[in-house]
Amino acid sequence: MSLAHIIKSFTLWELVKGHALTLKYFFKPKVTINYPYERAPLSPRFRGEHALRRYPNGEERCIACKLCEAVCPAQAITIEAEPRDDGSRRTTRYDIDMTKCIYCGFCQEACPVDAIVEGPNLEFSTETREELIYDKAKLLDNGDRWEGAIAANLAADAAYR
Repeated sequence: MSLAHIIKSFTLWELVKGHALTLKYFFKPKVTINYPYERAPLSPRFRGEHALRRYPNGEERCIACKLCEAVCPAQAITIEAEPRDDGSRRTTRYDIDMTKCIYCGFCQEACPVDAIVEGPNLEFSTETREELIYDKAKLLDNGDRWEGAIAANLAADAAYR
């Protein structure tokens, strides 16, 4: 053993270095935030709670192409559709089992009309698992509630898509 190693061992040099590091950061401003009262900024690409969007005239965007259902690796999406009187197809059932969802964003990427999106909401805890099975009404309600933020996020991300 070298003399320097022996001296460092007897003087507890690592402990002194640890205390010095603690004192260095002790008097600096804290980097943590007080979560319920302060919010960290979210990226426009943040993937949170799912939402179905509508066109400005109020008609739902989903054309029942079932691409999101096909691309979902967790098989969390269930879609049933039927043709309407004007010849277009629309969904009669659009369910997402959020307990299966892995928030990969493939459904959002596969959608040709930006109907299904993952919105900016990250606070959607529930008390039962049944509340995490989103039906079409719940998804459309989410889309109506978050449309302003969703549209802004899609516009901010448009250059990268």
